[in-house]
Amino acid sequence: ESQIRYVKIVDRIDDNKDQFVTTEELKAWIKRVQKRYIYENVAKVWRDYDLNKDNKIAWDEYKQATYGYYLENPEEFQDIADQLSFKKMLHRDERRFKSADIDGDLVATREEFTAFLHPEEFEHMKEIVVLETLEDIDKDGNGFIDEDEYIADMFAHVEGVAEPDWVQTEREQFSDFRDLNKDGKMDKAEIRHWILPQDYDHAQAEARHLVYESDKDKDQKLSKQEILDNWNMFVGSQATNYGEDLTRDHDEL
Repeated sequence: ESQIRYVKIVDRIDDNKDQFVTTEELKAWIKRVQKRYIYENVAKVWRDYDLNKDNKIAWDEYKQATYGYYLENPEEFQDIADQLSFKKMLHRDERRFKSADIDGDLVATREEFTAFLHPEEFEHMKEIVVLETLEDIDKDGNGFIDEDEYIADMFAHVEGVAEPDWVQTEREQFSDFRDLNKDGKMDKAEIRHWILPQDYDHAQAEARHLVYESDKDKDQKLSKQEILDNWNMFVGSQATNYGEDLTRDHDEL
């Protein structure tokens, strides 16, 4: 049954119906899958926050649904660290909500709430993504990410245990490609270049990879048989939503 659905997905990817799938068709399909995932995710949680069912979500509604219990029961905090963590999360959500709220009325439309939940997908939210990344990694709070902070975000040092080779590679990455002005730290502009590179298109990179790995006759396009022969790679890619779309009906895609 999943094989049949897989074939139907391939037919949908083949936009011009010439029985071949090109990199551009794959790229367009992957972008479509990405967008569908985002909007389905918003739809899934919408009812939990739209408490008055007016098809909008006010900041107070979101705050009540997310933090209401703790706001009404402050005695639940066991220590000062819990209190600080709660205040930090509340402040961070409010700041992000206000950034997504383009008209400034503290009431989010579905599009504004989508920007709140998935800020990396919206140009006007990218500074918030950079700021949150900085805050997460910048442990000394000086407004920059140094090499040790960069490494600590991905590798926990254990006393007496040597760093694995990949960590040394990441140190070289920091020096060669992250710290662009070579001052030993990353500022906001360098962080943005790292996590939101303008010249990198994820959908295009994945499409090119799928074609390269599956194109046995090297004609720069994929026949249905070439795609079927590389079933496992496609099931593990965003082209099939990592296999989840093989459980959907055709009309849902």
